[in-house]
Amino acid sequence: MSGPRAAGGGGGGGGDSVSSPEAGTVRRRGHGAGAAAGNKATRTLSHKDLKKLKQEEENSEATWLRCHKLQESLFSSASGYSNYRGILNWCVVMLILSNARLFLENLIKYGILVDPIQVVSLFLKDPYSWPALCLIIVSNAFVIVTLQIERRMAMDDLSERFGLLLHTLNLITILFFPAAVILMVTSITPVGAVMALMCYTIQFLKLYSYKDVNRWSRELSRAKVKTLSRSMSAPGLKENGEAVQTEVVYPGNLTYKDMYYFLFAPTLCYELNFPRSPRVRKRFLLRRMFEMLFLIQLQVGLIQQWIVPAIQNSMKPFRDMDYSRMIERLLKLAVANHLIWLIFFYWFFHSSMNFLAELLQFGDREFYRDWWNSETVTYFWKNWNIPVHKWCSSTWSAFL
Repeated sequence: MSGPRAAGGGGGGGGDSVSSPEAGTVRRRGHGAGAAAGNKATRTLSHKDLKKLKQEEENSEATWLRCHKLQESLFSSASGYSNYRGILNWCVVMLILSNARLFLENLIKYGILVDPIQVVSLFLKDPYSWPALCLIIVSNAFVIVTLQIERRMAMDDLSERFGLLLHTLNLITILFFPAAVILMVTSITPVGAVMALMCYTIQFLKLYSYKDVNRWSRELSRAKVKTLSRSMSAPGLKENGEAVQTEVVYPGNLTYKDMYYFLFAPTLCYELNFPRSPRVRKRFLLRRMFEMLFLIQLQVGLIQQWIVPAIQNSMKPFRDMDYSRMIERLLKLAVANHLIWLIFFYWFFHSSMNFLAELLQFGDREFYRDWWNSETVTYFWKNWNIPVHKWCSSTWSAFL
């Protein structure tokens, strides 16, 4: 077997192969000047590959001999590491285990305390007397008064100043009337009283917004309309299979249909034209309804099983002013309170309000934002209750 030969110029027959033991490659030798140039280029590339191969071998050998390098610990701020999701999952597991232990301890100590019949007694003392429900029904009188005041003002039967005075008296009455009735009627239960007061408070906020928006609409309206047209807040008739949304113009919104749509809509801020969803999604509606039913039962069960015994056991330390026991009881209640508050938040702001919005085809579903990522108290209060935040922002802007 011949060794490597130098490439020479010249002709001859077919090219012969040359083996380079140093490069470890086999090259085909051509003929003439072109073959010499190609052979030179091939020889050059082989030397580069050899150099690269030697560097890789040296680097791999250096890496094998050295296992340390300049670096920071992951928990150090200088490391730039930020993926702590595994630690969060670990904390969640620990939270579940600790609460499971508390729940098991509660069952062993008190047994099963959940009683659905007892819940009914919280709303009714007498099955033939429904004072809280009657109080909520009476609130419709204030709604009718507000609508009639706006109608008279739209037709210039009332001046702006006198209409504002009537609205103010009506709103003040909404605040004080239910409280006075609850104080005088002894048959009303605490839970029924809380629900009635909550309904009146929501109604106060809604009617205040209703008054302001209609006043702004009157100021923006140039033509003085003497007759009331039909409200077009509901979706228009379908044409070519698509829903037509007709814009309502003041005072076409001053109807009972428009007023009661606003009262039941999951918002506190009134608009003449609410964003509307194209259709009612039945599956979405059923999921929200099942969530509502399940979560309300879960909340009631946790209150009966967890909160009530803890409060009963806290009475003695508070009477004896035993501060260490008082703090221990408050911390025990804090865990249950946080859990029930989170369940209530999901039940009210997601399940219930989405159910109502889907039923009424109300398009704006932003009832909360990412308050769980709050870095400041201000961010938390701005994002956990969006309907109230929007109402406060719109009301405050009216004074600026």
